[in-house]
Amino acid sequence: MLMRTDPFRDLDRLADQVFGTAARPVAMPMDAYRSGEDVVIHLDLPGVDPGSIDLDVERNVLTVRAERRTPVPENAEQIVAERSSGRFSRQVFLGDTLSTDRISAAYDAGVLTIRIPVAERAKPRKIQISGGSDTARQISG
Repeated sequence: MLMRTDPFRDLDRLADQVFGTAARPVAMPMDAYRSGEDVVIHLDLPGVDPGSIDLDVERNVLTVRAERRTPVPENAEQIVAERSSGRFSRQVFLGDTLSTDRISAAYDAGVLTIRIPVAERAKPRKIQISGGSDTARQISG
């Protein structure tokens, strides 16, 4: 259903742990699963203004963009800076079995939840089979 798009993510994560993240924000942590007729994606975006979140779908690529601004006033002397700020983006390649024209999204408590319905053509269906006795039987498929 979903394909991971960043083969270097583990290397980036290791580099962030070793060298810190002050220069560049880390990727948005993500969980994804299928629940009934939907694929559900949760992206952690704590401290992000909902108005800065942008979702785009082009072909089968879902792009999420967001911005977290630093809460430190311009005149203040920053003592510790461990929380990343700036612009983030993440792309998720969606399989052909998902209905990209019916995507919905909600942002609550710092988590962006995206629901993508499974396309009708990808759902299980019954197929009629005719046998040698001219009576049709149903087989679950």
